[in-house]
Amino acid sequence: LTWVITEYRFSRVVIGYFAAISGAYFLLTRLALRNFLRRWLAREGVGRKVVFVGAGSSALAMVERMRRMPELGVRVQGFFTRDGAPDPKLPAPVLGSYSQVGKLSEHEGLQEVIVALPREDAREEESILRSLGETAFDVRLVPDVYDYIVLGCSVDDFDQLPVLALNGAPIDPMGAFWKRFLDIVGASVALVLFSPIFLLLALLVKLTSRGPIFYGQVRMSTDGSTFRMWKFRSMKVDAESKTGAVWASKDDDRRTPIGAFLRGTSLDEIPQFWNVLVGDMALVGPRPERPEFVQQFRGKIPAYMLRHKVKAGITGWAQVNGWRGDTSLEKRIEFDLYYIRHYSLGLDFKILFLTVLRGFVHKNAY
Repeated sequence: LTWVITEYRFSRVVIGYFAAISGAYFLLTRLALRNFLRRWLAREGVGRKVVFVGAGSSALAMVERMRRMPELGVRVQGFFTRDGAPDPKLPAPVLGSYSQVGKLSEHEGLQEVIVALPREDAREEESILRSLGETAFDVRLVPDVYDYIVLGCSVDDFDQLPVLALNGAPIDPMGAFWKRFLDIVGASVALVLFSPIFLLLALLVKLTSRGPIFYGQVRMSTDGSTFRMWKFRSMKVDAESKTGAVWASKDDDRRTPIGAFLRGTSLDEIPQFWNVLVGDMALVGPRPERPEFVQQFRGKIPAYMLRHKVKAGITGWAQVNGWRGDTSLEKRIEFDLYYIRHYSLGLDFKILFLTVLRGFVHKNAY
């Protein structure tokens, strides 16, 4: 008896059909399930009933998110506040004061209590938790740190001890790997494509002014570390000998004959692809600033230092939205922090596409 083993090969068309149909199937089933849950949980008496102890910023932020996600099935029954007085500004009725939390068993159908005291009422926390310990309700504790969360918040388990992490690293190890992979590939391709322009600009810089072709300037990047960022030299050699560290201005007389053109077209920044290749910078990220300016801004602009939670980039979300050069620092930080909070490889590709689409020339680039 002879066994014949045959190999069945799927065509690429079949694999393509499978990928398209399975992707559509999972998307449609998830949408259908979410819509079903929303309709079902909208019925009276269905869902998980909860009450809040405390009505501070953290509690109100949590209620707002619960209302935006009705498919969770959470129904907020009310609040317990310090004095228990009615408050029309709250999104649910006041059920009593902190001292009445122990009587929650009287509220029929209640399943969960969320303790979210404002900081000024922190001393009441111990007695409230002790009184809730004598009930069978599920209890969740929400610390009042909402005003301090800029980038995000996570809870780590350190040997069964909960640790609240505020504004931690926004990019996980796998995301960092793919971002670095994109940087290496993108910088390598850019250096090859720009090599003729690179040589031409180097020659023009050397022929039109005395001094070196490249200018290395110390900038700040991830977690406050510094590196030397390279540019084609667009200023005179002794440009800051009298003024010290200052930003370039319109019609700046310190520029070389070709400096205005280089800065206005952003071509002076082509050498930064080398910074990306060696790992000092990324293709996309907040633009790096000089340490002298960082010291000025960090005490004046809230959350300024959080922009250093990711590697500095050649281009960024603030730049493609017009916030570069002599524009509002506050708006620039706002856009930088948006990029960090919403980081994804897709967002990086979008920023790179917009950088190419909108060009390198900008009215504030001087």
